[in-house]
Amino acid sequence: MDFIQDGPSLPNTYDADPIFRSHLRRLLPAARWEEIQPELRQLGERAAGELLDLATQAQREEPTLEQYDAWGRRVDHIAVSSAWTRLHEVQASLGLAAIPYERPDDPHARLEQMALVHLYGPSSAVYTCPVSMTDAAARVLTDVGEPEVRDRVVPRLTGRTPDAWTSGQWMTEKPGGSDVGRTETVAHPLPDGGFALSGTKWFTSATTADCALALARTAAADGSVVAGSRGLGLYLVERVDPRDGRSQIGRTIQVRRLKDKLGTKSLPTAELDLVGAYATPVGPPHRGVKSIVGMLTVTRLWNAYWSMSSQARGLQLALSYGQVRQAFGRRLLDLPLHRTTLADLAVEYEGSAAIVARAAQLMGRAETGTASPAEALARRALMPVVKLLTARSAVAAASEVVESFGGAGYVENTGLPALLRDAQVLSIWEGTTNVLSLDLLRAAVREDAVAAFLEDAADRMTGTDSPDLAEPVSVVAAHLRRLAEGAAAFASSDAADVEATMRIFALRAGRVYTAALLVEHASHRIAKDDDHAGVAVVRRFIDRHLTGPAAPLPDPARRADTDQILAAALRGWPDSVTTAPTQA
Repeated sequence: MDFIQDGPSLPNTYDADPIFRSHLRRLLPAARWEEIQPELRQLGERAAGELLDLATQAQREEPTLEQYDAWGRRVDHIAVSSAWTRLHEVQASLGLAAIPYERPDDPHARLEQMALVHLYGPSSAVYTCPVSMTDAAARVLTDVGEPEVRDRVVPRLTGRTPDAWTSGQWMTEKPGGSDVGRTETVAHPLPDGGFALSGTKWFTSATTADCALALARTAAADGSVVAGSRGLGLYLVERVDPRDGRSQIGRTIQVRRLKDKLGTKSLPTAELDLVGAYATPVGPPHRGVKSIVGMLTVTRLWNAYWSMSSQARGLQLALSYGQVRQAFGRRLLDLPLHRTTLADLAVEYEGSAAIVARAAQLMGRAETGTASPAEALARRALMPVVKLLTARSAVAAASEVVESFGGAGYVENTGLPALLRDAQVLSIWEGTTNVLSLDLLRAAVREDAVAAFLEDAADRMTGTDSPDLAEPVSVVAAHLRRLAEGAAAFASSDAADVEATMRIFALRAGRVYTAALLVEHASHRIAKDDDHAGVAVVRRFIDRHLTGPAAPLPDPARRADTDQILAAALRGWPDSVTTAPTQA
């Protein structure tokens, strides 16, 4: 009889995510927590069913480009799956880009947004990408846009109806990716106050969006331009020309080709020629780089959302498969070494959840003016750190998840290879690890933000009085002191020496900060529920990232920690998952 292996199945992805629930519960007011439970639980059910089916369809039906119609007319039509369109409608109805703008005085709005994105994202075929840029465009237009443009466009970006707009970002050009100072696209002034953009954009994500923010070199009336980043302006380009209602696609915006990418296959990404595309200036004409700071802050936070949620999905799949796959007479879930691997995945995910939730919390406070000066500075350093750290964790976790399925993880139609391919963009988009490390250096030298960041980490552990956490607190405090010493040496050291070590510094700073947050959360779990599983998480995280791996000797205490970590990660799962080991 031919053996057929059952694949993993997703339960309600909210009920099956006790790690995320526990962090959200700690950070939200009790009444707000209770209020959003029904919506989150319903979305968790949809994510495991309806939305997952839509994502699978969208990934199967990749975008296509039709450059000319039957009569030879240039049209540059990008066709997308009907499932991709439906995923847009779902996110709009959830208000994923709208929430922070509907309640501009609510410091918890970003946390609520994070919760919804966390559930929607892994079942969206990466539709979170256009939504993130939509949120970012709304932020920039709200902060620096002229009232006429802001009042006309922001309500469309933050609408909840099916015709709500999405926005793209057109920054990357052939001469420079992160080095936007090499931008060649030129914005020529027009009599009506608009500009005509001419140049090539080498990588434009979500090219079917209704509008996009683009950097271009602002030309004077005589055609002269200023070199470098100082000569750049930020411009809003709309698919439909606001002057006459005609589409610019195929005319002043021409699609050279769709990009053949490693992952994110359902997301239309293209190479564009701008041939006099009509655009509206956003902010001063030579302060484009300054104008995009708010945009980058938002998209880096979304990148961290995506990193965290992808780790959650990978862990859920691995846990599910662990209960249905048998090896050597037992379920994978019951094999000691595999249990350790799953526990390590849970710990890495919990670390990401802790730092992303803190970033969302500080973002909400900063946007509503309720952040203290110290919190505002800490957020400045946290944003590059949370993006680079969680992105690298997501890639490593996706690789581990694929491996946990053995050969099945390498088979395309299981959907598992897409986890790894899609994760790889997370460490590239909106700044590579090196670019973000240098941004952290700027935050340290120009704003003293790293000092505030490290002080915030120390503050997270204030009031921790559990004896079980005394050693982790001591270890984290010692690492914070060493990081502070390192940051203090930046100003007096050779600039090249400092730059050469910034990647190490940034990763270590992120992990120490995360450990402090895990200490805070473990202390909360003990005080709130007499739950000591968080202590095991902290110990495992510190062993993996701060003190080095434990000696390779048999250790019953380590296995006990694994059991605690997995038991906590499986709360809310069907009882069958945690039954006694299955015998052959």
